[in-house]
Amino acid sequence: QVQLVESGGGLVQSGGSLRLSCAASRHTFSSYAMGWFRQAPGKEREFVASVSWNGGRRYYGDSVNGRFAISRDNAKNTVYLQMDSLKPEDTAVYVCAADPGGSGSSWQSSYEYWGQGTQVTVSS
Repeated sequence: QVQLVESGGGLVQSGGSLRLSCAASRHTFSSYAMGWFRQAPGKEREFVASVSWNGGRRYYGDSVNGRFAISRDNAKNTVYLQMDSLKPEDTAVYVCAADPGGSGSSWQSSYEYWGQGTQVTVSS
């Protein structure tokens, strides 16, 4: 079992930046791919970004590509999501997830463990 705890969400103005963190409970974190997803009210959960177990491969959703950056620190069992040039449509609950397969994927079904999420609100 892997526990994931997100932090770093909050209220920010349009054009601003936030950095989300997701801390994992297990030392085997370094073998998992990690992903970020988000869900806005009334909408389906959406893929945001993923990173492979060693950080060598990173994927981004079309709506955030070029503005967000995912990274990981395996020594700290933590994955990060740097969000720049935020827009009101980025407002959502952001959730991190762990994929034991290790390669990173945009498919939600690849992820076995999920955090509770952190709220990001972007004001116009």
